[in-house]
Amino acid sequence: MSENKYERIGNEIVAVIGEDNIESFVHCATRLRLSVKDREVIDDEAIERIDEVKGVFYNAGQYQVILGAGTVNKVYAALKGSQLDDEMQSPVGSTKKEKGIRKAVRTLADIFIPIIPIIAATGLFLGLKGVVFSDAFLGLLGMSNGDIPDSFQTLISVLTDTAFAFLPALICWSAFRNFGGMPIIGFVVGLMLVSPALPNAYAVADINSGVEPIMAFGFIPVVGYQGSVLTAMVVGIIGAKLEKKLRAIMPNALDLIFTPFLVLLSMMIMGLLVLGPLLHFVEMGLVNVITQLIKAPLGVGGLFIGFLYPLAVMTGMHHLFIAIETTLLANTGFNPLITLCAMYGFANAGTCLGITVKAKKSTVKVTGYSAAVTQILGVSEPALFGVVMRYSMKPLYVMIACSAVGGAILSLLNIKANSYGLAVVLSPLMYIYEWNQLAVYVIVSVLIFVAAFVVTYLFAVPKEVMVQDKEGILNNESRQIAQ
Repeated sequence: MSENKYERIGNEIVAVIGEDNIESFVHCATRLRLSVKDREVIDDEAIERIDEVKGVFYNAGQYQVILGAGTVNKVYAALKGSQLDDEMQSPVGSTKKEKGIRKAVRTLADIFIPIIPIIAATGLFLGLKGVVFSDAFLGLLGMSNGDIPDSFQTLISVLTDTAFAFLPALICWSAFRNFGGMPIIGFVVGLMLVSPALPNAYAVADINSGVEPIMAFGFIPVVGYQGSVLTAMVVGIIGAKLEKKLRAIMPNALDLIFTPFLVLLSMMIMGLLVLGPLLHFVEMGLVNVITQLIKAPLGVGGLFIGFLYPLAVMTGMHHLFIAIETTLLANTGFNPLITLCAMYGFANAGTCLGITVKAKKSTVKVTGYSAAVTQILGVSEPALFGVVMRYSMKPLYVMIACSAVGGAILSLLNIKANSYGLAVVLSPLMYIYEWNQLAVYVIVSVLIFVAAFVVTYLFAVPKEVMVQDKEGILNNESRQIAQ
């Protein structure tokens, strides 16, 4: 597909919504999010007829156009190259209508979504490493771990360890970018948090390593913050805001050198001596709470998370999970949270397909099959908003129940991913590091999909979709005439 196609898609979307009606626009992993002045003047059906558009919905002051992973980035890039005002292109402007927890969640999403592909790719590398270096696989080749050259193991470690070793740099870069600072300054601030001159946080945490923190002023422990997501995020946000204030008052002749100088100095002192030590305890407490919830007896924690996640998606609060998942990965190497949340995708696909197969309304069949396939590929909104929730609450109850049950089962069986960012059909790749984990995850996922389909088909298909529309009647008459 050529770039001109994405420019055309973007222009068609703007034409239907109205350029004067758009206040700002950003994007997430799958959706183009536009803050609009008047939602009522937008023709949803006209938007949905545009090429590559998989659905639309309105939430929290944003008109959201579902385009899918990859496509949304290209359409957004085309819009950024258009003649729309610079204010519309600013991620900061996207939250001006949102307040409180919604604004906080949106901020987290804007910071973490750009780094998801890197963490997902790293997780896939870790999974492949687990397969290639496993005794079972090497045994098939008549080899053992001792037969693998050190140089090869080192190169593999570069692939699997780099993203997490420098994760604070990625987070600070993204925070500066989203809060109007210079991303390169944010990147250097993040690198300072994991400087090789500092004792490595993982080594300090290992009582057998013999590595001790540096004690500043005799009582402040100074270490690297290799696994500290919260510290990097807060330092990045404060640093970006400090940079903007300094540039507003700094003489032009001094701005080029002294603004970065003061930002780097201030954030080094604040990050390593003040915020880092304080936020480290907060972060460890969060990790412990989530871990204990997931390990709650009888799968209660998994049941609760599996129940909660679909509701979070409906309200746009699911982006909050990204920050928690990143923290779990950075500190434990695993992400059991996404395992439990992933059951929503399988339940949603099964429920959508159950409605579609039984429906007599031709428009529902066309929309439903497309939405089900899209959900299986990882984009849930067309199925959720376009089919499952559109006519009745019964399918929604079935979907949430199946998601909760799936979460409970996986929690009981201690299944956990080693990455995030891979949904539904691709999600098993997060478990290839161990065959038992992979097999159990796939079996449970298929069972949840089938259960959602069967229960929906038998008991939860809305009455509205069982009435043939004019197109369906005409098609039936045409078939009868042909016979």
